[in-house]
Amino acid sequence: MRTRKEIVSSFYDQFDEDGRMTRSRQGQLEYRTTMSFIHRYTTSQSRILEVGAGTGRYSIALAKEGMDVTAVELVDRNLKILRNNSKGMVNLQSFQADATDLSCFEDNAFDVTLIFGPMYHLYETGEVNCAIDEAIRVTKPDGVILFSFLSVFAIMYANYFYGNWAKGQAENFTDQYQVRHFKEQLFTGYDIAEFEELFHGKPVEWLTTAGVDGMLEEIERRPDFSMNDEEFESFAEWYLAFSEKRELLGNTNHLLYICRKQA
Repeated sequence: MRTRKEIVSSFYDQFDEDGRMTRSRQGQLEYRTTMSFIHRYTTSQSRILEVGAGTGRYSIALAKEGMDVTAVELVDRNLKILRNNSKGMVNLQSFQADATDLSCFEDNAFDVTLIFGPMYHLYETGEVNCAIDEAIRVTKPDGVILFSFLSVFAIMYANYFYGNWAKGQAENFTDQYQVRHFKEQLFTGYDIAEFEELFHGKPVEWLTTAGVDGMLEEIERRPDFSMNDEEFESFAEWYLAFSEKRELLGNTNHLLYICRKQA
């Protein structure tokens, strides 16, 4: 049986992660909204840790703003691209590590910690809790942690209206409609309240939960979809204004759970 790293690596070895946030309006919206929330909690002097940094889209952008950035990535191919794209950047360091074991970093080391990606691929309760606990441990008291996660409902909307609904339902829900998590899914999604409950009893204060890309992934596939640059600018500003509305969260594909470490 393949390990989680092998399953995740085999996917990203064939996927253009480096261009994911530039080649579609959905990717552009995800990046723009996420950066807006990052900037809410950072300054140019912030010390940042990004776990699951991929090819470095966020880490490199934040380093260019003057922040001291440490990027952690599990997948060999992604890390190689990240390092190539960040050559010469003295304020960006990169390491290969798993979100469940950040023992290479000291306690209370970072002002802001970004967990962008690992929660998509963690399925076992123990590993999920390890990733959360490690992110909290390495963050300074009063520091902020942003966790990215997926809506199971948006996974269904985006992938299972093509004559395969029963297959998707069986993969993502039990017969009693409880959300399922297992590594063969590759990407695992959550009910919003279910994800928030993971932090109950943890030494953090919830700040907000927000969507970052709405239903744009599904809508963009329509043959009549059209959005020029001017329309996108207007839409992106409108979406950000409503991105934290509870009644809209289940429809967005990617979400952020944002919390502050208790002093």
